[in-house]
Amino acid sequence: MSGTVSTTKKSAEGSTGETAEAVSGGNTTTSTPVRRMRALARAELALLGRSRGTLFAALFVPLVLPLSLYSAADGMDLDEVGLSLGAVILPSAIGFSLLFAVYTSLVSAFVTRREELVLKRLRTGELRDAEILCGASLPSVAIGLVQSLLLAVGCALLLDMAAPQAVHLSVLGLLLGLGLCAALAAVTAGFTRTTESAQVTAMPMILVSMLGSGMMVPLEVLPDRLASFCELLPLTPVMTLLRGGFTGSLSGSETLFALATGAAWALLSAFAVRRWFRWDPRR
Repeated sequence: MSGTVSTTKKSAEGSTGETAEAVSGGNTTTSTPVRRMRALARAELALLGRSRGTLFAALFVPLVLPLSLYSAADGMDLDEVGLSLGAVILPSAIGFSLLFAVYTSLVSAFVTRREELVLKRLRTGELRDAEILCGASLPSVAIGLVQSLLLAVGCALLLDMAAPQAVHLSVLGLLLGLGLCAALAAVTAGFTRTTESAQVTAMPMILVSMLGSGMMVPLEVLPDRLASFCELLPLTPVMTLLRGGFTGSLSGSETLFALATGAAWALLSAFAVRRWFRWDPRR
């Protein structure tokens, strides 16, 4: 037992030391927020590469889920609601990437770094709280961005889709989703006790988003009352903007409602992070 505890402590100290050294390296007199976050992002990317389970979920799960959605979407009566098969699968594929490449991986990363005292040690240096969270989020956000773009190109080619009719809406939806998933991950991490329980605490958000935000089933095919409720879920504005960008059928009022709902969730998430995010281990 003592040997296991000693090994765990050495591993935590090693991760803490490597991250802190990477962030504090270089000439501190010319240190800027951008350079500090860039150094932290490089260190976080190296640590992410060592977590094979998290990396597998981030890279491969979003690529597999759209295949399972294809047969289900093919059986829906999409013509009645003015949707094509591609307009259902492509935004959903991007949504899966946001959930698994950004949200889930960041929940695990935040909790792990907290329990290994990495976050606590970083706060004793030049880094501000916002810089720590943003820098630690950059690798997962970058993976989600690149993966979303690759999925968009791949689905467009395989499903023979036309170019987006309102590409600015898709861009807004993607950027909103990246930022919102990172913020929601920090909120979830604040209520997660251990690294092992990170997958469990992230599951409610994943299930609610997949079932209610239009990823598995478009809101257009749901009953009106249920669809109106689902419009208020955190990632529904993201899916609405993504899908509206490809269909071009989103009206001005619907766009404003989606943006307002997304902004409200972003502000609420920022407040929750400031209020409940924990920097010290929960022991």
